[in-house]
Amino acid sequence: MKAFCYFVFLVFLSSCGATIAYDFDTEKDFTTFTTYNFYPSISSGLSELDDNRIYKITDSILQNKGFVKSQTPQLLVNFYSDEFTTRSRNTIGIGVGNTGRNTSVGVSGGIPIGGDEVNQTLTIDIIEEKTDLLVWQAIANGSYKAKATPQQKDIYYTKTLVKLFKPFPPK
Repeated sequence: MKAFCYFVFLVFLSSCGATIAYDFDTEKDFTTFTTYNFYPSISSGLSELDDNRIYKITDSILQNKGFVKSQTPQLLVNFYSDEFTTRSRNTIGIGVGNTGRNTSVGVSGGIPIGGDEVNQTLTIDIIEEKTDLLVWQAIANGSYKAKATPQQKDIYYTKTLVKLFKPFPPK
């Protein structure tokens, strides 16, 4: 029974966070790529602060994978985002009711809790510089609180980008 509880907890924990989808050119030999830089003109749709977070985190991840940032790169990294804000789906229900002989009357309503959320689709494109063709792409769908602190945004982007780059480079 204890093992089952741990299993359920791990499944729940792994289901949290951004969902990731990726695709790549199966004819490319990714072992030949060693250098990268960012696309010269990135129009991400994010704030300059969020752009800088993504630059810094992506640099760290790619350098940990053995890539070198270069002024003459083999790969160019581009990213862009689509965001929209929604009300929290979490509510507290309040109800009033009355029951009598085979009849009932009830009134209920929900009070939203937790505040608004920013739903984000973040796309990372890896482009081969020599041919200017897309060779790898990953898309993350996730959300964070609209009133997130800078530290919470750092954590959100770090977790999301680590997940995004986990399958890169493809084997």
